[in-house]
Amino acid sequence: MDDVTWGALTLTLTLLGGIWTWIAFRRRGIASGLRAAGFTLLPAAAWLTNTLEMFTKIGSAVSFWALHLAFDPSVWIGVVLAGISATLIVVSGAIRTRQLGGKPAADKHGGKRLRRKSGELPPSSQRGAPALGDDGMDEIEAILRKRGIS
Repeated sequence: MDDVTWGALTLTLTLLGGIWTWIAFRRRGIASGLRAAGFTLLPAAAWLTNTLEMFTKIGSAVSFWALHLAFDPSVWIGVVLAGISATLIVVSGAIRTRQLGGKPAADKHGGKRLRRKSGELPPSSQRGAPALGDDGMDEIEAILRKRGIS
């Protein structure tokens, strides 16, 4: 389309928006009227900044994609492949967690895992020492124990 056609489209949209603005002011008050006036000025701004044609091309591209999404079998094969790949990624994460027993591979206690029977207290609680807190406190407690300070 040429500039005259885009100008005519802009003028038509602006006039229809002007009518909508006038009705909004009369029926619903100033807030609705001002909102309608803001929307009314958008087609003129898009035409003056040369983005009106871009918006129509984007709309055309999206509608073309949606039409082919609905009716093109190769697109549906792509959607199915995307679903399968997402499923494989989720399942692999679940398997990895299960292989590790739901625990991280290396624990903060020297890379060794602490294995306890159910109902058994942690080793530090069995000896009467205070339970371990966060990493910073664990390090401080370890240093104090090493020097014989409890």
